[in-house]
Amino acid sequence: MASPGRQLHISSSSSTCLTRLKTSQTHCGTPQRVFVPPLRRVDPSKPPLSAQRPFPLSHGTTTLGFVFQGGVIAAADTRASAGGLVACPAVHKITPIHSHLVVTSSGSGADCMLWERILTREIRLYELRHKRRLSIRGSAKLLSLMLHPFKGTDVSSAPSSGPRLVYVCSDGARLQGDVISVGSGSPYAYGVLDGGLSWSLSKEEAVSLAREAVFRATHRDAYSGNNVDLFHVTGMFLKVIFFESNIIKLVADIQGIVMEPILIVNQR
Repeated sequence: MASPGRQLHISSSSSTCLTRLKTSQTHCGTPQRVFVPPLRRVDPSKPPLSAQRPFPLSHGTTTLGFVFQGGVIAAADTRASAGGLVACPAVHKITPIHSHLVVTSSGSGADCMLWERILTREIRLYELRHKRRLSIRGSAKLLSLMLHPFKGTDVSSAPSSGPRLVYVCSDGARLQGDVISVGSGSPYAYGVLDGGLSWSLSKEEAVSLAREAVFRATHRDAYSGNNVDLFHVTGMFLKVIFFESNIIKLVADIQGIVMEPILIVNQR
């Protein structure tokens, strides 16, 4: 190997041998070709060039959760995007972890699904070993220890001490709050939640508020859309309010449009 301060040269005799080797023929008459990589001087003081992607894969989502007098509401859209491509219109971003615990994820879909499965396993093992459920703070701490970059996750639960909502950041930080929204559509969802959220909401009002917040976000955010999943977590159990609701019916309900049947006639 050449030293850093010297250049690597090929002598004339070596160049002649390479030329003869390229032009020589085998007994079958097939010419032999030798690949000679280009030789260039490497400056050790400069960092090596890393391979870059041909184009960045932008992705986003809209997930939200808030606490009210009836428990915790968690809602999310179902669109998975990769750049300008809608990779999948029916991805479930809310995962039931336990009978009292759900997780909403934002970030790399494959990583989030993997770590949610691991979290489910660890919580069940904890319950078998200690004969009691792991608290929401313990679940959030366990998840923060397992997370690595490029992910963010909400943990919603309603333990005996009251409903709780915790945001676990990709760097391991844990933030507890009464209303949390994560994803590229979260600024639009916050605008709806801040204007209509209160502790004294009824179950029907809380469900309607969560639906409208996700709808407004999907209307403005290109990376959020398709359907809406919504969970209601109480002190004893979680309940699926609706799963993969039709976004067209959701638009009609929010905007007060009367949906009438449409007759499609195919003329040939």
